[in-house]
Amino acid sequence: MSEVGSAVKAPQKENKMGTMPVGKLLFTMSIPMIISMMVQALYNVVDSVFVAKVGASALDAVGAAFPVQNILIGVGTGTAVGVNALLSRSLGEKQFERANRIAENGVFLALVAYLVFLVFGFFGVDIYMDSCKVDAQTKEYGMQYLRIVCLFSFGVYFQIMFERLLQSTGRTVYTLFTQGIGAIINIILDPIFIFSEGQEVFGITMPFGFGLGVEGAAYATVIGQIFAACMAVIFNVFRNKDIKFNFLKFRPNPGIIGKIYAIGVPSILMMCIGSFMTYFMQRVLNGFENKMGYTIYNVYFKLQSFFFMPMFGLNNGLIPIMAYNFGAGNRKRMMKTLRYAMTAGFCFLTVGCLVMRFAAHGLLGIFEPAGCDLVSFYNVGEKALGTISLHLPIASFCIVIGSVFQALGKGVNSMIVSAARQLVVLIPAAYLLSLTGKISAVWWAFPIAEVMSITVSLLLFASLYKKMIKNIPDGAAA
Repeated sequence: MSEVGSAVKAPQKENKMGTMPVGKLLFTMSIPMIISMMVQALYNVVDSVFVAKVGASALDAVGAAFPVQNILIGVGTGTAVGVNALLSRSLGEKQFERANRIAENGVFLALVAYLVFLVFGFFGVDIYMDSCKVDAQTKEYGMQYLRIVCLFSFGVYFQIMFERLLQSTGRTVYTLFTQGIGAIINIILDPIFIFSEGQEVFGITMPFGFGLGVEGAAYATVIGQIFAACMAVIFNVFRNKDIKFNFLKFRPNPGIIGKIYAIGVPSILMMCIGSFMTYFMQRVLNGFENKMGYTIYNVYFKLQSFFFMPMFGLNNGLIPIMAYNFGAGNRKRMMKTLRYAMTAGFCFLTVGCLVMRFAAHGLLGIFEPAGCDLVSFYNVGEKALGTISLHLPIASFCIVIGSVFQALGKGVNSMIVSAARQLVVLIPAAYLLSLTGKISAVWWAFPIAEVMSITVSLLLFASLYKKMIKNIPDGAAA
C-alpha cells in the first residue's frame, strides 16, 4: 500500500473531540497542559529568584530582555495557533492528507522563524538594549542573557511547534512530559550555571558551579528547551498516528502558509503588542526617581505567569475542540465547551486575584534582590500587586473569548481587542497617571484597560455569533 493510501485510511476512526462528553473532553485536553504550564511558570519564577541573588541589576536586565523574548516566543506560538486550528479543522472535516501537509509546513515555518532570531542575536541585541535606557550594568547583563536566548532559540521553536501538533490531534498528555522535563532541567541547571563553587545560596553552600551569572540562567533555559523539543519530536514520530511526515518530498505550500498566518498573525501581533506595552511601561516607570517601580513591574510579570499560564493551558485545550466541532458542524458542543471554559477560567483567576491581594508580602519575599532597599521593595510591591490583581477575573473572559476567535479563524478580532487594551488605553492611562508623581497611581492603568477589553470582546463575540456560530447546525450535544 502506498504511503498516501495508508495515511488516508489509518485515522478513519472518529476523533474523541467529536464524541467524548464535553466536560470530560475539556478536562482531559486541558489538565495536562495546565499542569505542564504551571511547571513552566514555576521555572520562569525560579529563574528570576536565582537571578535576583546576583543583584537588582541582573533582575532588571532579565526584565528588560523580556519584550524581545516575548516576541520570539510569540512568533512561535502564533504560528502554532494557526497550525493548531487549521489542522484540527482538517481532521474534523476528514481531510487527513491535508492535515499532513499543514504539519510539514508548520515545522518549516518554525525553522524560518529561528533563522530570523539567529540573525537578531548576532546583530540586534546591543541596539535593542541601548534603546532601553538602563544603566551600564543592567545593559551588560541584558545583552548577555538575550544574545544566548536568541542564538539557541531553535529549541523553543521546535518545542512549541511539535507540542501543538500533539495538541491538535488530542494528545495533550504528551506535552505534560515535554514541558515538564524542560522545566525540571532548567530548574536543576539554574543554580549550577549561575553560581560558583563554594558560594552560599539560600543558606546552602554550592558544592560545584560554573559561576556564569546571568549568562548561566540563559544557558539553563535554552538547554531545557532543546531537551523538550527532542522529546516532542519523538512523541510525534512514534505516538501521533493522525499525522504522517514526509519531509523528503516536502515543498513549501504558499496556500497553506497563507492560511496558517491568516489565523496566526493576529496572535503574533498580540504578543508583539504585549511586548510594546511592557517596553513602554518600563520607560514610564524609569521616569520616576525611585526605580523600584521598574523592579516591581518585572517581578509582577513573573508572578502573574502562575495564574495566566494555566489559563493559556485551558485555552490550548479549548482551541482544538472548538475548531474540530466547527469543522464537524456541531454548535451545541461548541457552546457547551465555551461555557465550561469561561466558568473554569473565572474561578481560577478570581483565586489568583485573592492570592495576589492578600498574600503579596509572601510572594514578594520569594525574590528580595541582593543589595536592594527592602523597605521600598515591599512598600511599592504590595501596593502594586494589590491594585493590578483587580483585573484578573475580568481578564479570564477576555482570554477565553480570544481563543474562540482564533479557533474559528477570526484571530484579527483578538488583535483588535489586544491593541485597544494595551496601546489605546493602558499605555496612555499609565502615562497620564504617572504625571501625578505617584508610582501607586500607575498600577490602576491595568484594571482600567481590562474594563475596556471585556466590553470590546463581548461586542465582537456577539457579532461573530450572529454571523457565523448561529448558523452552524446544532449537532448532538454531549
